[in-house]
Amino acid sequence: MFPRLVYESFRRQTRRKLLAGIAITLGVAVATAMIAVATDIGDKINRELRSYGANLVVTPQEDTLDVEIGGINLKPPSDGAFLNEADLPKIRGTFWHHNIVGFSPMLPVTVPLERDGTQRNVTLVGTYFSKQLSFGKDEFTTGVRITHPWWKVDGHWPDDNFTSVLLGERLAERIHWRALQTITLAGRDFHVSGVLSTGGPEDDEIVAPLAVAQQMLGKPGAVRRVYVSALTKPPDALSVRDPKTMSPEVYDRWYCSPYVESIAYQLQEAIPHSHAEQIRQVAQNEGTVLSRIKGLMLLVTLAALLASALAVSAAMATAIFERRVEIGLMKALGAGNLVVSAVFFAEALLLALMGGVVGFIAGSLLAHQIGRSIFASQISIQPVLFPIIMAIAVFVTFAGSAAAIRRAVKFDPVFSLRGGA
Repeated sequence: MFPRLVYESFRRQTRRKLLAGIAITLGVAVATAMIAVATDIGDKINRELRSYGANLVVTPQEDTLDVEIGGINLKPPSDGAFLNEADLPKIRGTFWHHNIVGFSPMLPVTVPLERDGTQRNVTLVGTYFSKQLSFGKDEFTTGVRITHPWWKVDGHWPDDNFTSVLLGERLAERIHWRALQTITLAGRDFHVSGVLSTGGPEDDEIVAPLAVAQQMLGKPGAVRRVYVSALTKPPDALSVRDPKTMSPEVYDRWYCSPYVESIAYQLQEAIPHSHAEQIRQVAQNEGTVLSRIKGLMLLVTLAALLASALAVSAAMATAIFERRVEIGLMKALGAGNLVVSAVFFAEALLLALMGGVVGFIAGSLLAHQIGRSIFASQISIQPVLFPIIMAIAVFVTFAGSAAAIRRAVKFDPVFSLRGGA
């Protein structure tokens, strides 16, 4: 008898049930898409934010030491400390090496530029442009074309194995440089492959392969600093703790989490006599952007589910009002409040299950479309998401139906059978 009551309700009120089902489907579809994107968004947004450049810088440990005697800072003003270029491939041996998008060493050198019979001192910066390196059996490419993607070259990028250089655009204007010419630095001629535009101090400098700067300085293998671009997770209470004060269990959890602090710590372990720290403006902005995007997705999800619950509530209230005579007859024949409410909750459960399944499929397709259009990659749908979405669908449907069902069980059978409420 009970299944027949539920079946007849769907058969006789197809339009009402269809409207409620559509409301549930739409709400669940939006929730599915937002949750799927939010759970898979971290690495994708981090990769998008890597277009802002490196978020870590590694310098010699000596740069962090302050030597004061009698209140006078005796720290050498010159760049006297260097890292060893041979240690840089060890970055690929850190625990989070898969999160290291790339790195680029820098070595600034002051050199004389000869032009039209005169000399002027300019800064030449040696770096990797697109350098092929290896660590063990792992071969990879790294350089400023990865860590500094906003650098624009009018011409051609130099080859790391040759002596071509880039002129900063402001420097090129001052010396009236023209295409396909060479420049003379410290008595040596160098081919200019292009003009570099960065919007930074490099526009007044010359950028060359790292080996050229090392030769000019007379220090083979010397590196002044290394910029590292790494995928990290937003900071939290654990990330900012001092690892020296942690218990072994907490330390393992901190070390095995891709915080910018833990990756910096591992870089210091990999490169001897180094100090690594985050470029705070970049790293903090990334965490802020990621948190705000996830907050916006949560807000959209809650709004969609609230709208769905309200639509279900309106549809159920109308359906129950139209069936007030049926409810009065059931109660006149001896049906208690539990039986009456069970009929309507069973109907709501069936609506939730059907709307949840259809909404999950539609939301998965929407999530894939968002991934392709925004991140140019696939959003992976975790299997555990399905039972969560079904539970959300049931909760939203019951929440929307509860008030109408509560009113139904309070109908007076006498007034209901006479046509009143």
